[in-house]
Amino acid sequence: MTGFQNFLSFLSLLVYNDLMKTIAEDIRTQQMKHIYLLYGEETYLIRQYRDRLKAALSDPEDTMNTSFFSGKEIEPKQLIDLAETMPFFADHRSIFIDQSGFFKKAPEELVEYLDEIPETVYFVFCESEVDRRGKLFKQVKKLGRAVEFSRQKEDVLMRWILGKLQREHKKITRPVMELFLSKTGNDMELIDRELEKLVCYTLDRDVITAEDVEAVCVNPVLNKIFEMVDAIAGKQQKRALELYNDLLMLKEPPMRILVLMTRQFQILMQLKELAEKGFDYKYMAGKAGVPEFAVRKYIGQARKFSTHQIQAAVRDGVQAEEDIKSGRMADRLAIELFLVQYSAT
Repeated sequence: MTGFQNFLSFLSLLVYNDLMKTIAEDIRTQQMKHIYLLYGEETYLIRQYRDRLKAALSDPEDTMNTSFFSGKEIEPKQLIDLAETMPFFADHRSIFIDQSGFFKKAPEELVEYLDEIPETVYFVFCESEVDRRGKLFKQVKKLGRAVEFSRQKEDVLMRWILGKLQREHKKITRPVMELFLSKTGNDMELIDRELEKLVCYTLDRDVITAEDVEAVCVNPVLNKIFEMVDAIAGKQQKRALELYNDLLMLKEPPMRILVLMTRQFQILMQLKELAEKGFDYKYMAGKAGVPEFAVRKYIGQARKFSTHQIQAAVRDGVQAEEDIKSGRMADRLAIELFLVQYSAT
């Protein structure tokens, strides 16, 4: 099977939108656009498509005509000057730009330049965040292809995981699959990494068990955030602070801990309201952005708080973020005060 056939096989396991299909068709027919923008939350898919575009546009041996730029320090003039430079003993040159921030604050010179981009150059932008109302986004949409890569839904991820495991001659039951996803969430990059660990761990067996998942697959940050909120609900102040210190030992930035904890309370608030209105788990999962099989666990945690307590925690979490960003309070102190306040008996 060729590399491109493997790519199509990979895509067949996913729900991908019409624009994602057009990139595959561009590659198949070799009718490439001169500008591509790959953006969204799912970095794993962005990387897969970027690599396929690179394979279609660049000869691996030709390092003279393939350039890579990354980060917010990229100078637009540098890209324009490179695009204006004739390729070296080749038909074209390819320029790959990663996380430039140009699609949040567009450089005017680059916006204008794309109208006159030469036939000898191809741009591929990869961004996590874009402003769809911005001039540069509209230019790319008009002149090339702008494709969003969102997080995949639970059923899609399960099909994708099964496909990967089948190729490794491994089997897994649905409950074990759900346990696995409860560890990884819907991040395909993390899923792929944890699957590789599972396959290696079960090298001499063809069935992956719950014990294997528990032994190998951990997401210590998210698990500890959930446990921390549980400790807050149970008024276990010492335990909440211990879990916080565990996260610091894992080199987790205090601000990220606060953001994840606030997000946890936001999920609980949303699910608590939806549950009281009688919605089913599938609907609630879609609204809250969590796996369907995890809804029961979240609702169980939400029941440990009153609606007023959850709303206050969300409000105070957001305020703590503002206090840290504005310099009114040190990050560690702000989180410790939050934990002490909400876990007090």
